[in-house]
Amino acid sequence: MCDYAVKLTVAPGAITQLDVTTVREAGFTDAAITIAVQVIGYFNYINRIADGLGVEPESWMTLAHEKWQATKGHDYLPGL
Repeated sequence: MCDYAVKLTVAPGAITQLDVTTVREAGFTDAAITIAVQVIGYFNYINRIADGLGVEPESWMTLAHEKWQATKGHDYLPGL
């Protein structure tokens, strides 16, 4: 589910039925997947609102770029 959440966050247009099937095969029900997508979507939405308004995150809320690159998120943003 975490890999799915990252992909939905950084490359939502790349989500396919295979991604959903993979999450199902990991043991998540359709209800759980629906709730997860709503939570993931909400956090992505509110972050874009904050970004659009120029709201700066608190220093404890940001991850150094080098540390972020070492995460799964880097897999979905080639070239970073």
